[in-house]
Amino acid sequence: MTREHRIAVLAGDGVGAEVVQQALRVLHAAADAYGFGVALSEYPHGTEHWLASGEILPDAVFDEIRGHQAVLLGAIGDPRAPVGKIERGIIGRLRWDLDLYVNLRPIKLLDARFCPLRDKQVQDVDMLFVRENTEGPYVQPAEFEAEGTPYEVASQAMRYTRRGTERIIRYAFEQALGRPRRQLTLIDKANAIRAQDLYTRVFAEIAQEFPTVETNHFYVDVAAMRMVESPESFDVAVTTNLFGDILTDLGAALQGGLGLAASANLHPGVMGLFEPVHGSFPQAAGRNVANPMAAIGAVAMMLDFLGEDAAARAVEAALATVLREHVRSLEIGVHATDELGGLVLRELAAVAAS
Repeated sequence: MTREHRIAVLAGDGVGAEVVQQALRVLHAAADAYGFGVALSEYPHGTEHWLASGEILPDAVFDEIRGHQAVLLGAIGDPRAPVGKIERGIIGRLRWDLDLYVNLRPIKLLDARFCPLRDKQVQDVDMLFVRENTEGPYVQPAEFEAEGTPYEVASQAMRYTRRGTERIIRYAFEQALGRPRRQLTLIDKANAIRAQDLYTRVFAEIAQEFPTVETNHFYVDVAAMRMVESPESFDVAVTTNLFGDILTDLGAALQGGLGLAASANLHPGVMGLFEPVHGSFPQAAGRNVANPMAAIGAVAMMLDFLGEDAAARAVEAALATVLREHVRSLEIGVHATDELGGLVLRELAAVAAS
């Protein structure tokens, strides 16, 4: 009997539908080539749905999504909605209420033409960021006192737990153990944000369980500088929710831009949500100009999570070949969305046949 994976799909807003369409073409082709099935449940939830119905992500829909093995998300965000309302109501809820505590962001340069750093080669940019995904200021409510007056005060707490800190750091050590360099860097700002001393102490404790992993520790400002000066000094890095969000966008620039950057939100062994890093880019919606390669990369990460290792490696190889041999430029409009999707399909077929 063919194994089958249940996947929820939320195309979301803006260019989300276009990049997800190409990602699903690749997913179906991989399933056909590598002998597994996919059962998709597609959901319309996003800003357009909210404007029409007043619903963001109802409990009944959330419960349905929970019953899947994985979620593929296109993009969330639209200027017609209040800032953060739909993002927190959909992507935030899925991350937090499904306890997807790992945000995994590979930063890998596939073609030196697209790196903005002078003289850096593909071997110089190959890092994996492990970002804590369920704690810190993103999760805490904002508080405003004396709003709109000259005496207004705004605050949002940085709150970390030992449980949350231990599990993300342990996951990062396990990832480092599986890579050739076996190196893990902790990134925090414990010298100024003393609450982050919890990260420093827990990191030191867990490091004793992984004696074969080389460890480093940078404050976030130094880490940002070193990512630009010497990206080759990073292998695996673990950091907080806020710092991980910022540094991984810097990392995306090193690999060629947000159009190439994929991510996973994981509760290992339980559930995963996979998405391109880029935003919804609503001004480009319907123009067939959005780069679908990050969304296709998210499919590769999803296949890896689902245990379809051969299919995942094949999609990764197809993406790399397209980028190196067919992409002239990553500027908007040089290559059409469906053109790039078709090129990945062609290269995937070649990999599967080899």
